[in-house]
Amino acid sequence: MDHGNVLVRFDNVSFSYDNDKTILDEASFSIRENAKITIMGQNGAGKSTIFKLILGAAGIDEEGATKPTSGRVLISAGASIAIGRQVMPRELFNHTVLEYFETAFAEKNHTIERQIKDVLDVVQLTTTLDKKIKDFSGGQLARLLLAHALIQEPDILLLDEPTNNLDTAGIDHLTGFLMMYEKTVVVISHDAAFLNCFTEGVLNLDFLTKKVEQYVGNYFDVVEQIGAQIEREEKKNAQLRKNIQDRKDKVNFFSHKGGKMRKLASKLREEVEEDEESMVDVKKDDKTIRTFSIPAQPWSDAMVTLTSVGVIQNHERKSKKVDIKLWRRNRLQIVGPNGIGKSTLLRELASGESEGARLSPELRVGYYQQDFSGLDFDKTVYDALAEMMDYPNLKDIYATGAHFLLTSDLMKSKVGFLSEGQKGLLCYARFVLQKPGLLILDEPTNHINFRHLPIIAQAIDAFEGAVILVSHMPEFVEQINITDHLDLGTILRKK
Repeated sequence: MDHGNVLVRFDNVSFSYDNDKTILDEASFSIRENAKITIMGQNGAGKSTIFKLILGAAGIDEEGATKPTSGRVLISAGASIAIGRQVMPRELFNHTVLEYFETAFAEKNHTIERQIKDVLDVVQLTTTLDKKIKDFSGGQLARLLLAHALIQEPDILLLDEPTNNLDTAGIDHLTGFLMMYEKTVVVISHDAAFLNCFTEGVLNLDFLTKKVEQYVGNYFDVVEQIGAQIEREEKKNAQLRKNIQDRKDKVNFFSHKGGKMRKLASKLREEVEEDEESMVDVKKDDKTIRTFSIPAQPWSDAMVTLTSVGVIQNHERKSKKVDIKLWRRNRLQIVGPNGIGKSTLLRELASGESEGARLSPELRVGYYQQDFSGLDFDKTVYDALAEMMDYPNLKDIYATGAHFLLTSDLMKSKVGFLSEGQKGLLCYARFVLQKPGLLILDEPTNHINFRHLPIIAQAIDAFEGAVILVSHMPEFVEQINITDHLDLGTILRKK
């Protein structure tokens, strides 16, 4: 599709929090009509900050909307913007579906019920208008967040991690929809395969330079371009370093001679200075966490005994009998479509509230919640780690945080200040210090940079305790030796 006028322009935009933590440094780029753009960069690089700056420039009263520290963000006159957020705001949990969609409009909309029906058809979600937001599953919430943006029919659609919690059918449907969408779409996502299907250009945030580089091509093409760029720069610097050292050695030799030799030494010094000035700052690829292990609580008996599970059908929960026991090294994967009750089951297991499940007393449970509701956002990162230890050790806490790219500066910050991806890494750091016997993982790839995922899968697979897992990312699950499956859809169909 032809791209027309520029709709968004960043003109030497810098942004920092409290004039302390710099996120962007004189970033300049543009986004045109009908473009399909991906924003890429490691966790904490500032991808969501770009969305907040666009919202702020458009005068949209959204949580987090902000202004540049310097420079300008320009929005084309009359261009409308809507954002599909990655997390449902907690203050909206008690809203009904109707009340939630009413927040998308500044004035009363007399045709809103029909519009809601149409947009829910687009995202493949069936529900009643009086259902409370808090009663939806994670995958259903992802569809609602997208529908809330679409109902506004924006010229510029901003999507922040739209595939989180979606099942495979939901991701396939969203991909097809975005490929056919005839307006501008800007996406933040760590799902590489999803991005590659419709991306036409990439904005890459360099975590070290705080600059934004603009590339043309699909996602995998751009990743390859960046890799080739790094290789070229490293080769150039390697040759320059060799030349510099050769000349320095000659300078040392000739400078002690007389006459022409001394003049040659002077000329060589000038060439050394020229080569040193020619050295380039090698572009740094996204930093990846190092290999890690999650120590397991010693345990010899059965950890979990499941005799029944709750399954949701037509908004009604039904109890279904099962017979599952989990021991050390067992990995149970729970599958089923969005809305069938997977997250509810995991939450009840972790809290000990499930009538059909028994967890061994004194068993330590590590629980990865897809919305991070188990984290206290008002605590510092340091305290969030320290509370996982019986006897907090400052050295171990800082070393574990650093292993998951939680720097000493971040350790002093509140958890709520972290990006969603950093919150995910914080959860894994907490497991390392907690030493659980059982891991309950509800969409453990959510928000995590795809470069980290093989390392995380390796740690889960090597974990000596038991694991209960819900994940809609097949390529992640394939790296873990699953020993048991529980298909809630199949159980529901049994008499």
